[in-house]
Amino acid sequence: MTDHQSRETCDLLIEAGFVVPVEPHGVVLEDHAVAVSGGVIVAILPRAEARARFIASETVSRPDAALIPGLVNAHVHNPMTLLRGIADDLPLKVWLQEHIWPIEAAVIGPEFVADGVTLAIAEMLRGGTTCCNENYFFPDVQAATYKQHGFRARVGLPVIDFPTAWAKSDDEYFDRAGEVHDQWRDDTLIAAAFAPHAPYTVSDANFERIRMLADQLDLPVHLHLHETAQEVEQSQQKHGQRPIARMDRLGLINDRLIAVHMTQLTDAEIHLCAERGVSVVHCPESNLKLASGFCPACALQRAGVNLAIGTDGVASNNDLDMFGETRTAAILAKAVADDAAGFDAFSALRAATLGGAKAMGFDHLVGSIEAGKQADLVCVDLSALETQPLHHVVSQLIYATGRQQVSDVWIAGKSKLSARVLVDMDMDGIIANAKQWRGRIAAIGR
Repeated sequence: MTDHQSRETCDLLIEAGFVVPVEPHGVVLEDHAVAVSGGVIVAILPRAEARARFIASETVSRPDAALIPGLVNAHVHNPMTLLRGIADDLPLKVWLQEHIWPIEAAVIGPEFVADGVTLAIAEMLRGGTTCCNENYFFPDVQAATYKQHGFRARVGLPVIDFPTAWAKSDDEYFDRAGEVHDQWRDDTLIAAAFAPHAPYTVSDANFERIRMLADQLDLPVHLHLHETAQEVEQSQQKHGQRPIARMDRLGLINDRLIAVHMTQLTDAEIHLCAERGVSVVHCPESNLKLASGFCPACALQRAGVNLAIGTDGVASNNDLDMFGETRTAAILAKAVADDAAGFDAFSALRAATLGGAKAMGFDHLVGSIEAGKQADLVCVDLSALETQPLHHVVSQLIYATGRQQVSDVWIAGKSKLSARVLVDMDMDGIIANAKQWRGRIAAIGR
């Protein structure tokens, strides 16, 4: 048998100057390669060994790059990407009630959702994000759009206590949720979650219905929770309880809960979340911009709570830049905890990858570079002047790297960005479409 015959075949071999697998924690592998077949990672090994062991249909060599798991944006409202920069510099309630909701009422529908999600996918891919946790109306359209572009997503099944373009009554919200879930329940890229908007917009009866169905269907519950001091205060006035205590009474504080924002927490609430296996999504830039408060990331981490990172919607952030968001999360966490050693670079990268995957119930599929997982992978070029000299790879990734340094992206082994160029997406067409939406939105009398 010749040497050639004895070697294994694989679809793709990615060679990188550094591989940061995330699991095991705190590891950086120099001059390694990742072999992929059928969209799945089959081996992580030194480059020379990889060349000796595999014959690859395609080899991508990036000697100056770090190969990391695809970033997981654990909280987005991606159709709202078309509202970037509208009604900035306002407090949350004014921003929502007087500006965002009236505009949405005028434009919301399948076309707005599909076009907003498409623009968001292109932006996310160019920034190294391969998976997101979506929270908006028309989840049927969202799911179809993510699937069309081969992007991994969990789409929220919205429940809110007032009529919208998506549903007119409580029963209709739940009927439509069931339909979307049934349609996508066996898909390899797309899954669903219940997405009740917030404690102040959803009744006890609907939360109880969600808890029962989430248990039956084995679905996560994606909820804005303890976002502002005002929310907590109003809950105490109306229900005689803080929102977390109310959610606990209704049986929702458990390992299905993806609790977003969590800026107002007592020590007892932090420990309750740890005990029950709640995942917390930290959205620092949106919270800072809307002056909503600070999520105590270090205290949550120390208590053993799974932390994820989310950008929130572009209407309140104003981008989908997970590198920027994770840097802000890491730096803010230190300031809030008064601890320079808190939420270190490795922990921040973990929150932006495996933490998000775990929150979404996808950690068996993605979030780390391990044999058997889906090949959702990102190459980050560290040769740029801005990331020189390279003393510590993960420090550079968290504190110095810009999203423009993402060179290549794969989802389930399929190329989505190659040498900074989007694959199978018409960037000029997407930009032109965004511009026509600008015109349509500007024409709305406000």
